[in-house]
Amino acid sequence: MSEGGGSVARVTGPGDVPPQVLARLRPICLGLPETYEEPAWVGTRWRIRKRTFAHVLTVDPDHQMAYAKAAATDEPVCVLTFRSPGDEIQGLVSSGHPFFKPGWGEDVVGMVLDADADWEEVGELLTESYCVLAPKRLAARVERPSS
Repeated sequence: MSEGGGSVARVTGPGDVPPQVLARLRPICLGLPETYEEPAWVGTRWRIRKRTFAHVLTVDPDHQMAYAKAAATDEPVCVLTFRSPGDEIQGLVSSGHPFFKPGWGEDVVGMVLDADADWEEVGELLTESYCVLAPKRLAARVERPSS
């Protein structure tokens, strides 16, 4: 995860995610019906069918300028993007750090995963993201947190 003020533990290449972050995300994502993990263009993503409901990468401003600009960072940071229902997007983004709105996808929200990450909230957000994209019969099998 993070060490100090937003710096990321050393990784092996652009977009690589610290193993401890992947270890926290995998049980959440792979615990949902019919999901799978695969390498993304950079970082790692989790999918339901052919739809990506979670994508994590370490943003290096020298390599992923669009992500760095959206996350308002000039240092490497680990970010997670996910889907959110339309009525929740504004609330997340307007709350500020760790949330941001990438410049793509109407229902896509970004979150900086640093030392202060609330992993219970991450789990709830990823479950909701899955339900946004999953077929209705699969989404119906998922226990969702009560609001």
